[in-house]
Amino acid sequence: MLRRFASFLLLALILCTVRAGAEEAGVGAPSVSPPDAVERLTEENARLTERVRLLEASCVNRDDLVRRNLVRLKAIARDVKAQRQPMADFEGYVRWMSGSLSSYSKYVEAGSAAASLARFLPIPYAGQAGMFAKFVAHFALSLNATSNAIEKYLKTSQQFVTRVEAIDASKPLTAKEVSELGHFADDPLLKDTADVQAKLATTSDLSASALAFLEGMNQYVGCTDEYWSKTKQLMTRKEADPKEKSYLSESSQSLRAQAASFNTRLKLFGDVATRDAPLIKSLGAFDELIREIDARVVARSR
Repeated sequence: MLRRFASFLLLALILCTVRAGAEEAGVGAPSVSPPDAVERLTEENARLTERVRLLEASCVNRDDLVRRNLVRLKAIARDVKAQRQPMADFEGYVRWMSGSLSSYSKYVEAGSAAASLARFLPIPYAGQAGMFAKFVAHFALSLNATSNAIEKYLKTSQQFVTRVEAIDASKPLTAKEVSELGHFADDPLLKDTADVQAKLATTSDLSASALAFLEGMNQYVGCTDEYWSKTKQLMTRKEADPKEKSYLSESSQSLRAQAASFNTRLKLFGDVATRDAPLIKSLGAFDELIREIDARVVARSR
């Protein structure tokens, strides 16, 4: 009886969706659903099919569903532990970038003053130097926000991992505790993961912009000794040391290497987050089935 009802429900949903698509397209016109509508329908059908399959399977009961959710939570917790590892590197990069920005800013400010005294550089340079000063201020704020996001993610993820690892799968499971962990993963954990990923991506983009500016400015100053000499004198009030003429070039190379390592780790972090997001969302579907089973048991006992 349950199988017939579930199959009928699934068929009715498909027919209603197709009919709605035909009415939107117009009478007599071919029914063509937009790609996003087709995708949504496919996802909904897959979700309902999975629920029907689980409800039809006589071997699946409430305890089995609770255990399945725990298995998924354990898998997610393992991934979260792996995602926490590069956070120390991310924090180190943020600190390094903050210090480097200060040095870049001082150099550019001194260079801008030198350019106004010795008018031999391309005209756009003065404007670029002014824009870079604003860019540095914006980047500094962004780095601070990234640091806060990392700290918040570390606290949330540690709490999640600790709670999941505290559950002994060999003992009778508490459905309420497993359900609460599912909600925790779906809200604060998933939210903080997305937030720190977005903040880190912004840091990556701003680093690329800083690198592009430094490399462009290096091309300006690399063709003349006069500009470089005036810049160094304004910065130190001393004669320029020929060994330091390569400051911009070395800074660009260091930033390029650091940014490449940062981006590699960020991509791995993002790949795991993308893979686990559907797994976390599926916890809610199993939790809903558990509640439905509990409701039927209560209804039969009356």
